[in-house]
Amino acid sequence: MSRGEPKPALDTSIGSVRLPNPVMTASGTVGHGTELARYLDYSELGAVVVKSLAPYEWPGNPPPRVHPVPAGMINSVGLQGPGLPRWLAEELPVLADFGARVVVSIWGRSLDDYAVASDLLASADVPGLDAVAAVEVNVSCPNLEDRGRMFSHSAAMTRAALAATAACGLPRWAKLSATGDLVDIAAAAVEGGASALTLINTLLGMVIDTESRKPLLGAGGGGVSGRAMGPVAVRSVFDVYAALPEVPIIGVGGIASGVDAVEMMMAGARAVQVGTATFADPRAPAKVLRELARWCADHGVSRLDELTGAAHE
Repeated sequence: MSRGEPKPALDTSIGSVRLPNPVMTASGTVGHGTELARYLDYSELGAVVVKSLAPYEWPGNPPPRVHPVPAGMINSVGLQGPGLPRWLAEELPVLADFGARVVVSIWGRSLDDYAVASDLLASADVPGLDAVAAVEVNVSCPNLEDRGRMFSHSAAMTRAALAATAACGLPRWAKLSATGDLVDIAAAAVEGGASALTLINTLLGMVIDTESRKPLLGAGGGGVSGRAMGPVAVRSVFDVYAALPEVPIIGVGGIASGVDAVEMMMAGARAVQVGTATFADPRAPAKVLRELARWCADHGVSRLDELTGAAHE
């Protein structure tokens, strides 16, 4: 932008959550704390979404955990984490000191796990709590009470998982997977108390080692992410926005440039998350934000509201 050229207003609202700009990190790609602080000014991003946390420490899956695939990667890290109590005590205060607006991602293997995580957030008394803007409820997890089916593959279980987190006292965003009945599941998440939807999580996939004739990842299958899933994410956002235009959507999947962010917003998103691109370039979220601002200035877009849902007009 040249000197004197008006800057576009990049602030956005996700329900009651007001952010200075729409670019966040995606859960699972920047760690639990300030691992990327040498590359990113956390205070400049809309928010930092931390890796999903259970109400207990969780070891994750056996190695190998990550493998490249065309235009992306497949991972089976298995949600390894220190547990919500330790994160609240050790990581959140440091994130707050770095000026981050924090979105806490939580997960569980049962409805009780989600309820316990919610209660832990509600009762926490640690420095930095004011930095927590929202809770992202990751329901793309196996439900041990339903034969291992993912919560997000069932409207009823998605609704129940969101309802189980009501006590946290913070805005809740439901992170969903792409399924054939995504619109129904999104509506169920809102019925359960979600004030926004994060679309979408990784896609189920597998890589087979042709020499050993066995799945390459230690846990068998995994989640595919990266550029190749961009069109799937855009379609998911487009379809849910068409059915539920009043519900704020955060678009995630394949975003590596400002134009990618613009496309996702035109599909219906009010904000975006940058994930897999960060593995190749830890500064990717800041790059996307700069390019988004430039695109808006070059195209005469003064406010992001002009972009959200534009492809539906």
